[in-house]
Amino acid sequence: MSSPRDGDREESGDPGREGQGWREPAHLGRPGDAGVPADPPADPPADPPGATAWQPPGWDLPAVEPDRPRDVPPAPPPAAEPALPAEPPPAADQRQGDLPPDVPQDAPQDAPPARRGLFGGPRQPREPGAFEQVFRRQDDPVGVQAWGLHHGWVPSDGTGPEDAPLADLVRSAPVRPTRDHRPGNVVRGRGMGLDLVAFDVVYASGRYFQPEWAVTAAPVLGEVPAFRLSPARLWKHGTGGLVQVPSGDPEFDVRWVLLAAADGPQVRRLVEDPVVRQLLLGTDDGDELWSAAGFVAAIRPDGHRPQLVEHHARLLAVVVGALAAAA
Repeated sequence: MSSPRDGDREESGDPGREGQGWREPAHLGRPGDAGVPADPPADPPADPPGATAWQPPGWDLPAVEPDRPRDVPPAPPPAAEPALPAEPPPAADQRQGDLPPDVPQDAPQDAPPARRGLFGGPRQPREPGAFEQVFRRQDDPVGVQAWGLHHGWVPSDGTGPEDAPLADLVRSAPVRPTRDHRPGNVVRGRGMGLDLVAFDVVYASGRYFQPEWAVTAAPVLGEVPAFRLSPARLWKHGTGGLVQVPSGDPEFDVRWVLLAAADGPQVRRLVEDPVVRQLLLGTDDGDELWSAAGFVAAIRPDGHRPQLVEHHARLLAVVVGALAAAA
């Protein structure tokens, strides 16, 4: 194995050593050796006077020029690139090839299909008639007042002098109205041989009106005992002082309950009349009937609609008829 010191031995002429002719690199030599300077090189000479050292562009601030104008005009905007020519529309035969066979070729693809009439012809748009244009009401979404006008009934907003008894009828209803409930959307007319008034019990708060119950009432002559005829499944309140009047029909007594201030022939006639029992058993047990303020009325937790007015008219016709027969 050889070492850097073997070179000294080789220079002395020792023939028994290997690595003859090897020399240590100059950068690894010791000062004073051949090829190695004794002292480090001196600093490079300074730049001659007046010479400027190289700097990257924009390194120094521009020289101060007092005469330079302060307002430098803005650089002109770059020239706009020429617009590419618009893509030509597809050919007529290409557009027609994309449409289904049952769509007209000249119709736009997003157009709705044309509506057809009874015999296949185009249906003409229906224009509202003179009646609808004159009597159209924005506050009659289900058409009760329009239905009443068609049958000769008279509409009212529930605030007229003839509507004053309706407030007492609302307060005596077998529901729980508050002081913010009042009659509204009133219509008056004749149905089933009776004078009827139909209205909504609306919740009024500022400009907000929400129908919550539908009432149809028939004014009666003479004295009518106070009573409540309600489905047995409904919870009852305010029944203090009222007694239950049985009908003698187990099927009817399971579904309906008659409460009255006193048991007498006039109220007992309500539950003994076979027409009354048959009509009430054929309903969905969603209505309540009661008497107050000179009316016999029916109520349901819903807004009024024409079908409900007709349903209440049938109920009131048989109930008022049974009371009149027993009087």
